[in-house]
Amino acid sequence: MQRRNFFKNLSAGALLSGITFPLWATPAKDYPDLANTSGTIQHMVIFDLKHEKGSVAEGKFLADAKSILTRIPVVGDFRVLDQVSPKNDYDFGFSMVFTNRSDFETYNNHPDHVAFVENRWKKEVARFLEIDFQAHQQGPKT
Repeated sequence: MQRRNFFKNLSAGALLSGITFPLWATPAKDYPDLANTSGTIQHMVIFDLKHEKGSVAEGKFLADAKSILTRIPVVGDFRVLDQVSPKNDYDFGFSMVFTNRSDFETYNNHPDHVAFVENRWKKEVARFLEIDFQAHQQGPKT
């Protein structure tokens, strides 16, 4: 039931095109099934940069992202990842873990994250896909 309600909130065009709405731009209150969850959240974003592959600008973006985002106290297990699968044409990924929904929201609203998105991400990222997971809950919902 939660899954069905979540997809009801997404437009058909976004689903068909593979585009998702970034949760940093969407208040949790708009997704009540997600807002009421507890447990760790694995937050991942895969992306391409506007910079030339192997360039100094590319390296600086990745290093700055790690430096800036890991200073936010609620961010755990931050990783900068290189894409290696021939099944996916994105170049990079960031992965991090949050203890719970509250920490995830703290991160989304943290001034350093907001500034990074406005001043770097929106200017230097060509395209991206954001994915947020929690452990699957076994059994039927009651």
